[in-house]
Parts: sequence; C-alpha cells; structure tokens
Amino acid sequence: MKEQKNLPVRRHRKRKKYQIWFRFFPHAALIAGCIAVIISITGNVSGKETTPDEIVSREIVSGKTIPESSVTRMDTPQNDTEPSETQLPALPWYLTLINSQNPLPENYMDHPIDLADVPYGEKVDRRIYEPLMEMLNAAAQLGPVVVSGYRTPEKQQSLYDDKIKEYKKQGYSENEAIQLAQQWVAEPGTSEHQSGLAVDINGATYDIYFWLQENSHKYGFIFRYPGNKTHITNVVEEVWHYRYVGKEAAAEIYERGICLEEYLKSLNPDGPGSQESDLQEQPAPGETSYELHNGEWVVIDTSSENASGL
Repeated sequence: MKEQKNLPVRRHRKRKKYQIWFRFFPHAALIAGCIAVIISITGNVSGKETTPDEIVSREIVSGKTIPESSVTRMDTPQNDTEPSETQLPALPWYLTLINSQNPLPENYMDHPIDLADVPYGEKVDRRIYEPLMEMLNAAAQLGPVVVSGYRTPEKQQSLYDDKIKEYKKQGYSENEAIQLAQQWVAEPGTSEHQSGLAVDINGATYDIYFWLQENSHKYGFIFRYPGNKTHITNVVEEVWHYRYVGKEAAAEIYERGICLEEYLKSLNPDGPGSQESDLQEQPAPGETSYELHNGEWVVIDTSSENASGL
C-alpha cells in the first residue's frame, strides 16, 4: 500500500526532469553549432585544406556515392592539347654557326662576353682559353702568335670599311669592292671573331700552318676556311684562321675532310638540304684549291688530273 502512495510522487519528479531537459536542449544544440563553426573557421585560417581523398573518404563513411568524374586527382595533370613533336636539342655554344647566312643576334652584346687575355695583347672567350694555350704550347718550337682574337663590332666595321677602300683605290667599283672585300673580311655581325671563338695565328716560320692543320683538332680547333670549301663557306682560304668547336666535332671534321657547315648538316640527317653535303665535298669543275699532303701544299685543279706541289 505504501508503494502505491509514493508512485504519483515519482512520476511527478520524472516529468519534471524531462521538462528541464527539453528546456536546456535548444541551448545545448546552439552552443554545439557555434563550436562547430569556430572549429571550421580556425581550420581554414590555419591553412589546412580538405584534399580530394578526404572528401571521398567522408562521403563513403556517410553512405553517399560520388561519380568518379566529380573528383579531380591533384596528381594527375590535365592537358587537353596534344603532345608536341619531339624537338632537336639545342646545339652547344661552341658549335654556333656564324657566317653570312647566319649572323650573330642583334642583341648579342646585351650580355658581354667573358674574355681572357692571351699573350701579345689579344683576347678570347674565356671558355676556349685553356685549350688554346695548350695548342700554342705544343707548337712552341714554331713560335705561334695569336695576331687576332675577339673583335668588337666597331673593330670589325673598321676592318671591313678599310678593305673596301683598298679595293676602290685599285679601281674597282663600289659593288665590286664590296664583293671582293667580303671574301677576306666578314661583314660586321657575321664574323666569328666577334664571338670570341676564333683566332688568327701566325708563327716564326710558315711551318706553323702545316702543324696547325695536322694537330689543331686534338685541342678542339678546326682549320675553318680550307680552299676546297670556298664554294660552301664563301670565304677564300685562310690558313691562319682557326675556330674552336670542341674535340669531338673537331676530330670528325678533320677525319672526314669537311667544313663546319657540312658537319652541322650531318647532325640532322632529315633536315632540308641534308643530301647536299656529300655533293659539295669537292670544288666545282675548274676551281683551283689547295690541300695539305704529307707536309706539302698541293694545288688541286679539277679541270686537270694533274696536281703540282706548291
């Protein structure tokens, strides 16, 4: 009987507890929501970003499915363009072709050449200084001297103008004088001397030129303007002019008996005009040129089968 009397009191207390909880619940939910917002803002400010993998993981846990196309993987490059054709690697600095068809860039002086002094007042590109000095030292008994190295644009212009004047004094017209001068002095902007990669070498004896033609390739230099390549280089034979091209290229040019223009064509067999080099290794019919054979200059005249020593 006592338990039945206490039952209404218990129910009253329990009902009261539920009323308190219902009154408190909205406030608790509001507080929880505020805390969630604060945590979210703090996470963004601290620089933490949600990665695509985290998004996928959360959606899987929540029971949602996401089409694969809606998530972009950061480690997969997106490129709608077709891959470009494979390009030939750029030539190294020491194989730069400089001639009347391939002048130096107009702005090449924007970055001055790092020059090194060689004996007797000339300068060369510092990168060819050591092989040049090795070559000169090896030929020391012949008294080699660099008589012309790097030339400024002003120096090249002066030499070019003086050569034209020289021919005009001999009675040639302006156009004739220019054409003749260009066979000996390159037009400004087309001279290898302006690159610092070429030198003119004289010696105490004429044998220096024989020695250079037979040995310069060992040091990375080539006899740049042979007489039998004038129809390719457009420059008459200059036995004193040597150009640095690196040991590998110099050895091949020497062994094959070709000039720099032909060598560079051979590097790209599929390029335009690549079939011409083999046809141009001999001078045109009737053209006289010179070659070095066993220490002797030999006159080559293609109009005759005979060759005479010089």
